[in-house]
Amino acid sequence: MFPSANMERASRVLGKLSLPQGTFTPEAMVCAAWAGAVGKKIAAHARAAKLVRTHLIVEVEDAIWQRQLFVLRDQIRRKIEESVGGGVVEDIEFRVIPVRLGPHRAQHAAASADEANGIADPVLRKLYKASRKKELA
Repeated sequence: MFPSANMERASRVLGKLSLPQGTFTPEAMVCAAWAGAVGKKIAAHARAAKLVRTHLIVEVEDAIWQRQLFVLRDQIRRKIEESVGGGVVEDIEFRVIPVRLGPHRAQHAAASADEANGIADPVLRKLYKASRKKELA
C-alpha cells in the first residue's frame, strides 16, 4: 500500500500533464469531480450542469435542496478545490430544475381484457360481440 503522502488526485495529475489544449476542460473536470465532492446522497438530488467562467451552475430538484446546499456551498467549493485545484470554482449557484420524466410507453388495454367478458349472460355476450364486430367492420 502506498503512503497517503504520495497519493495525488487524478485531476491534479492530469492538470500537470502537457496534454493538447481542450483535452480536458475545466468544466468537464469540475462536473466529473461533483459526485466525489458532495457524496452519493447529494449527487442523487443535484448535479453540476456547467461552469461559466469560475461560476459553477448546479441543478437541484426542488427549493428545499436549493436552500440546504446554499448553506453548504463554501464547504462544497473547498471539496471541489481539493479535487481539481484552486481558482477553478469561485462561486456556486443552485438552480431548481424539476426532475424530468423519461419517455413512457402508452398504456393500451390488453386484448385479453375484453369488456364483453363482463357480461354474465352468455347469449347477451354473444350478441354484444357480434354487434361490435359488425360495427367495427
